[in-house]
Amino acid sequence: MAAHGQALPNPLPRPEGEEEQLRRVWRRPRGWRAVTVVNNTHVGLLYVGTAMLFFLLAGVLALLMRTQLAVPDNGLIGHELYNQLFTMHGTVMMFLFAVPAVEAVAMLILPNMLGARDLPFPRLSAYSYWAYAVGGIVFFCSIFAGLAPDGGWFMYPPLTSSAYSPALNADLWLLGIGFIEISAIAGAIELATGILRTRAPGMTLDRMPIFAWVMLVFSGMVIVAFPAVIVATALLELERAFGMPFFIAEKGGDPLLWQHLFWFFGHPEVYIIFLPGAGMVSMIIPAMTGQRLVGYRLIVLAVVATGFLSFGLWVHHMFATGIPRLSLSFASAASMAVSVPTGIQVFAWLATIASARRLRPLKTPMLFILGFFFIFVLGGLTGVMVAVIPFDLQAHDTYFIVAHLHYVLFGGMVFPLFAAFYYWAPFVSSRVLSDRLGRWTFWLMFLGFNISFFPMHFTGLAGMPRRVYTYADSSGWGAFNMISTVGAYMIAAGVLVFLFDLARNLRPDNNKNAGNVWQAGTLEWLPSCNFGPRSVPLVTSREPLWDQANLAEDVKAGRYYLPNAPTGQRSSLITSAIEARPEYLLELPGPGWPPFVAALGTAGFFLLLTFKMHALAAACGLLALAMIWRWLWDADARPERPHVNIGGGIYVPVSCRGSASHSWWAMIILVMVCASIFGAMTFAYLFLWITSPQVWPEAARLPTAALPIISAFLFACSSAILAWIGSRLRRPGQSLLRVGLAISMLMLAAGIGLEAYGQWQTGLRPQDSAYAAGVYAVVGLQCVLTAVLVYMGMFTIARSLCGRLSAVRRACYDSTAILWHYTVAQGLVALGLLHGFARLAG
Repeated sequence: MAAHGQALPNPLPRPEGEEEQLRRVWRRPRGWRAVTVVNNTHVGLLYVGTAMLFFLLAGVLALLMRTQLAVPDNGLIGHELYNQLFTMHGTVMMFLFAVPAVEAVAMLILPNMLGARDLPFPRLSAYSYWAYAVGGIVFFCSIFAGLAPDGGWFMYPPLTSSAYSPALNADLWLLGIGFIEISAIAGAIELATGILRTRAPGMTLDRMPIFAWVMLVFSGMVIVAFPAVIVATALLELERAFGMPFFIAEKGGDPLLWQHLFWFFGHPEVYIIFLPGAGMVSMIIPAMTGQRLVGYRLIVLAVVATGFLSFGLWVHHMFATGIPRLSLSFASAASMAVSVPTGIQVFAWLATIASARRLRPLKTPMLFILGFFFIFVLGGLTGVMVAVIPFDLQAHDTYFIVAHLHYVLFGGMVFPLFAAFYYWAPFVSSRVLSDRLGRWTFWLMFLGFNISFFPMHFTGLAGMPRRVYTYADSSGWGAFNMISTVGAYMIAAGVLVFLFDLARNLRPDNNKNAGNVWQAGTLEWLPSCNFGPRSVPLVTSREPLWDQANLAEDVKAGRYYLPNAPTGQRSSLITSAIEARPEYLLELPGPGWPPFVAALGTAGFFLLLTFKMHALAAACGLLALAMIWRWLWDADARPERPHVNIGGGIYVPVSCRGSASHSWWAMIILVMVCASIFGAMTFAYLFLWITSPQVWPEAARLPTAALPIISAFLFACSSAILAWIGSRLRRPGQSLLRVGLAISMLMLAAGIGLEAYGQWQTGLRPQDSAYAAGVYAVVGLQCVLTAVLVYMGMFTIARSLCGRLSAVRRACYDSTAILWHYTVAQGLVALGLLHGFARLAG
């Protein structure tokens, strides 16, 4: 027995039939039931394929635009279609390819990299994927019906307001993208919980692969940044659909509110995209050089610092909007400061390459990494240039910015992603990709990229503005644009070679892959099948395959943890967040229809709502809620079990409750998402007060103080009752719990209903002013959370009535309680904001 209760490999042979049992419980559904798969490895492969489909579609749009701009006064594409093309190109690349692609790679490789059987919420991953795939494909197809958005991928009002864009194009973007961002947040919750709680025993935080660190920071950034764009899209859609004037200056609104919210998401998204690419580079370089990564802890600190500093950069995109100079100076300084942690990573990579004892032949993954160095560093240098305010004022909205953007994003994400495709292809395929075709792919993409985008620096400095569909011959931009168009077709040729290579050599196999062809040191290269490694290893270093002799053989022989299916079901080991000590066994769900059908219902709800088909949208929403209820009903539903042996004489419980539970961690992360949404909404409310205090009412016109006091009392009482009835789960009989929960739901609903009634009774209407719109938006957000809690409360009562709730099997109650107490706290803050602050401001 090793220290901390962790077992050493068992030298005795394992009983026969254990591996067959594992294969049986983890068998992938076939035929038409393949869409019910929930295993993260299989879902991740679908995710990667769908993200690459959107990359190709966005690339086709880019070729159409470059063809239009190849020569002056070209009439191939009209301005209306061109507006749709560049809007869809940017939207698809940023929302449907970049972030989903890195989440997809993480879902595909992280379970094996962490030594886990699966991530903790496989049905959530499947739901997230199908919602993204169905919603994204329908959204893209809008271009064929002339309904594609045409206001730019940033959708600035007032150009996208109903006064200037009355058609459904903008609504499709607002509802579609908001829905896709929710899918991305769901994936981030899954990844963060999995990284913290499903690592192999012994894989402390200091032994985690850099890619796991990066994806943990990535998840945190998504959780904080993405709610801002969800709030922005919701506010603009409320303005378009109901006339709530958040961005209409005549009624106290301000179009700059959109830019603040959008770029609070948009600039961190640059690093949300870049950091996973950097994490891939940090994994590939050691394998390609046979040398341990230099400066591991410094790189981890650099990744965390990059994530932190990136949230100070959103004003970087607003230098030309008339913001006070002091604010611009802070943004400029932050824009330059963020280059420091990025530089740390670059120098650590170069030091790792330089410290290699002998240079290995350059393989395709390393070629793409060297190309990434060249392109991304150039993008960083131009980034420092545009961080200088006087230069940015000159280059703003020219093709210089287009060049900078693509050098940073394409160089910082696409080149590492292609390196990852060639590096991890043997992980999912029984054959490696061709190194010869890979070199053709690299050189066509590398040369094509620089031929296409480097001249744009000069085109921009010569005065060519962004987003113009044609230009006069007398401008002198024709030669540069022709060169850029030739380069774009070279990139396309490189991608075609890559697709040919995939078709020729990629052979996904559930039972066998090509193996550790790079002689890498991390756990994803252990021999594995569709259920991951044969047994979950004990990790003692950052590169266990290099440092632990015979690890692969012992894992394959089942001499470590969980060599079988001890409960007869799919299962994974949950470990402590810091030291990765075994804590309990998590039973995982198998394939099922509810996540797939729920995703279809959710996508149908948002898309049909766009087309004003309210009855059908409501039906799809109810279908989604019913399917989510169905899949949650099976969770934590099995009879209470004794502790089970996971190997080496270690016994752990089959479930857990409280703060040690993985569901508790997921709910805390969800609360962080809700807090980010409320923070963005509060910012919008206060920003509108700063910009238009004249529309704020006098204190005498506010609702009487008695109403918010009663609402606060009802909120607090509901929370207190919920806490009290939770303590009675240990006692026999749950009738008091069910009654108390119903009373709490009524109190919560009555509290927010009373607040809405009080505002309405004063004569305040949402369309009156920006103040009124802000008030009802805050109240509406509280109503949404209240509706979610009523749904969760009804679910908890139903489980209690069916005997599925007890002192041990109480995950649904604990999850409801966490969100409930947060909602009450948010409600109290909201009351203070709408009444206390409004009285002070008035």
